[in-house]
Amino acid sequence: MSRHPRLRPLITSTVLLGLLAGCATAPATAGGSDPAPLAAFHTQELAFGPCAGYATTELDAPVLGADGLECARLTVPLDYDDPAGRTAELGVLRVPATGDRIGSLVVNPGGPAKPGMSYAAQLAGFPGSDRITERFDLVGFDMRGTGASTPTVDCFTDDERRDDLLMATFLFGGESWSEDVTRHAAASCAEGSGGAEVISHLGSRDTVRDMDVLRAALGDDQLNFLGASYGTRLGAVYAETFPRNVRSMVLDGGMDPNLGIRDRMVQQYAGFQRSFDAMATACAAAGNCPLGDDPQQATARFQELVRPLADDPVPTGGDRGLTYRSAVEAVLFALYSQDNWPTLVQGLTELTAGRGDLLLAIRDGAHERRSDGSYPTFIEGAFATHCNDRERLTPDQETAMRRQMLRAAPFLDDGRGSGARDGCEHWPAGPTLGSPYATDVDGLPQTLVVSVTGDPASPHEGGVALADTLGSGLLTVEGERHGAVLVAGNACVDDVVADYLIDLTVPDDARCSL
Repeated sequence: MSRHPRLRPLITSTVLLGLLAGCATAPATAGGSDPAPLAAFHTQELAFGPCAGYATTELDAPVLGADGLECARLTVPLDYDDPAGRTAELGVLRVPATGDRIGSLVVNPGGPAKPGMSYAAQLAGFPGSDRITERFDLVGFDMRGTGASTPTVDCFTDDERRDDLLMATFLFGGESWSEDVTRHAAASCAEGSGGAEVISHLGSRDTVRDMDVLRAALGDDQLNFLGASYGTRLGAVYAETFPRNVRSMVLDGGMDPNLGIRDRMVQQYAGFQRSFDAMATACAAAGNCPLGDDPQQATARFQELVRPLADDPVPTGGDRGLTYRSAVEAVLFALYSQDNWPTLVQGLTELTAGRGDLLLAIRDGAHERRSDGSYPTFIEGAFATHCNDRERLTPDQETAMRRQMLRAAPFLDDGRGSGARDGCEHWPAGPTLGSPYATDVDGLPQTLVVSVTGDPASPHEGGVALADTLGSGLLTVEGERHGAVLVAGNACVDDVVADYLIDLTVPDDARCSL
C-alpha cells in the first residue's frame, strides 16, 4: 500500500507470485493423520482483547486502533509432523458480527504474507461489507513468519532493501542475483528468522493447516473463507486438504493450480503487458502522454525512459535516486488498478523531466517503507513462502524461463540479456506445494471464483481455470484491476458474493462491470 497521497491504496497483493496433509477436528477430513496430537491446538481458547501492540507498519497502526476490533494470538505447531515440538504464534484480528451470526469469515489478502489482520479491519469498513459483517465475524490473521506473528522472518538489512536487493514483484531479485547472493539470501533468512527450521516451514501447506487450527479455535465446524490473489492458492490448497471442512469459499483473482512456475510466470508477465498496453492507449488518447501518441510504440518509449536508470539513477527529493529496478516496481504496482493510471502517467511525465520523486514514492509504498527509512518484513515473508512453494530450476532453466517471460512482456526487458538464477537455490528445504494441486478434490461444496477480465497480476484465464478445476461458480467482472470483492466498491460484485456467503447461492455464469 502506498503512502503517497495521490495513489489510491491497494489492499490486495502487490505481487502475485510467487510472481506462491493435515489433521482436523470434526467434521472428518480427507487425507491427514490422527487428529489427537493436534487436539490441544484445536481446543485452545483465543484470549481476544485490545489490538494495541499488534501493528507492525505505520499504515497498520491507525487501522488497528479503530473501535470494535479484537485481537489475540493463536498457537500452532511449527512443524506439523512434530506437534509436540517448537511452536509459532499467529496474530489474529476479529471484527464481531453485528447481527444474526452464521460464523466466522476468515480473510486473506494475498501477497503472500501481506498483513491479514489489518486487511480484515479495512474490509469491515467498506460500504459493500455491511451484509457480510452483519452475519459473520470478519477474521484476519498474519501468516506464520510475518507481521504480528512470531517467529518473524527477517532476511535482509534496511540498507539492502533500500538498494533494491529484494524486489516486491515477481522473482524478488533472482533475475540479477549471483550464486553468492542466493547463498547469502538463504543464510541470512535462517539467521534472522530463528533458524533453518523456521524458514523451512513457511509454505502454503503449513499455512492451510494453520487455517484449520484457526477454524477450530474460533469454534467453527466449517470454514468460511475469502482469499484474494495468492489467497486463492491458500483456498485451493485448503480445499484439497480439508474439503469437508469447507462451508463457503470465495476466491478473488484466482491463480491457476495447474501451472508450474514457468507457465505461471509467463502468464502473469503477459497479463502485465496487456495492462501496460491498455494504460498506454488511454494515456495516448488523453494527450500529452510521456509514452507518446502511438500506443504501438509505448514499449519502446518506456524502455528509452527507464533503461538508462540502470547506470544513472535520476534524482529525487532526498538522498536516494530512482533506479531502474525501483522505477519498474513502481510501474508494476501502479498497474494493479486503472484508478492509479493517472498517478503513473504523472510519474512518467516527471521522469521525462529528469526527476523520479513520484515513482520512488510509489515504489516505497509497495514496500511499505517507514518514515525513518526502515522496512517491515512482509516481502521477506513473501520470499520465504515463495521458496517453500515453487519448484527449483537450474540456472539454465531459470534463464530460459526469463527469456519466455520477457517475450510475453517486452516492456520489462532491461536490454541486458543476462542470465538468471533461482533465488531459492540454496534454501534449506525443498518445495512442498507441488504442481498441479487441488485437482480431483472429493467432497468439496461448491465454491465461488471471482475473476476480473483485465486483471494484470491474476490474468482472467487463470481464474477461469481455477473455477474449472474446483468445480466452482464463476463471477466474471469486466474491468481493469487486480481483484474486485469489496475493494472495488462495486455493488453488483459485492451483492453476488454476499448472497453466496450467506445463503450459499452459487451464481450461474454471472457477470458484473466495474
